[in-house]
Amino acid sequence: MGVLPCQFKGDDRAQSLGIKGDEEFDILGIEGEIKPQQDVTLVIKRKDGSKQEIKVLLRIDTPIEVDYYRHGGILPYVLRELMAA
Repeated sequence: MGVLPCQFKGDDRAQSLGIKGDEEFDILGIEGEIKPQQDVTLVIKRKDGSKQEIKVLLRIDTPIEVDYYRHGGILPYVLRELMAA
């Protein structure tokens, strides 16, 4: 819950991108309809004010995982299903 799984594409790695752990991240492309395994844009905001945008693969791999994400995770999804029954 609370984690949106993404995977670097191509030769991108945390090391090659210079990610140290003090950055802030935005993800663009999830505002509307989410589709399994779609590309989204990761915006890396560094402490010095610079920004870098890269494409990453959204690792929501199946339609049911899209539903889990929309409900805030698998546990809230299951609880809502049980309450509706």
